[in-house]
Amino acid sequence: MVQEQREQQQAISQIVVFRLDDEYYGADIAVVREVVPLQRVTPVPRTPDYVKGVINLRGRVIPVIDLRRRLGLPEGQVTKATRIAVAEVAGDQVGMIVDAVEEVARVSSDAIEPPSALMAKLDRDNVLGVAKVADRLITLLDLRRILVREDRKSPVAPH
Repeated sequence: MVQEQREQQQAISQIVVFRLDDEYYGADIAVVREVVPLQRVTPVPRTPDYVKGVINLRGRVIPVIDLRRRLGLPEGQVTKATRIAVAEVAGDQVGMIVDAVEEVARVSSDAIEPPSALMAKLDRDNVLGVAKVADRLITLLDLRRILVREDRKSPVAPH
């Protein structure tokens, strides 16, 4: 009985749920370090179009990307709910501008479907699966892939 409970606990993970447009996306809470209100982003020249620039977060300079642009979505409106979700990949922190952060949700592994074969390969590479949480579908993003620049295979940086 105790072993069964442990297996069930291991099968449940926590995800940070955020919104881009009218769609819900999620990322492993172990990767998302914190969520902060949108602040002034200092542009950095000669960076990919999805890199908005850098912010000073408690003395650390952190690159910030527009997650909409990185995923090929149209640019959105900045609202009071717009946030920067700070993720850590390969020891480096990267901020992602999202429309809103909704919640931290618990998801059991049996509520996650693998990415559909109908998705474009690029999309499938960035998606871990689709979670069914309550009455909505949440696309689970692989931030370890999304936050790495293809041309350098290193975390997104404003170099």
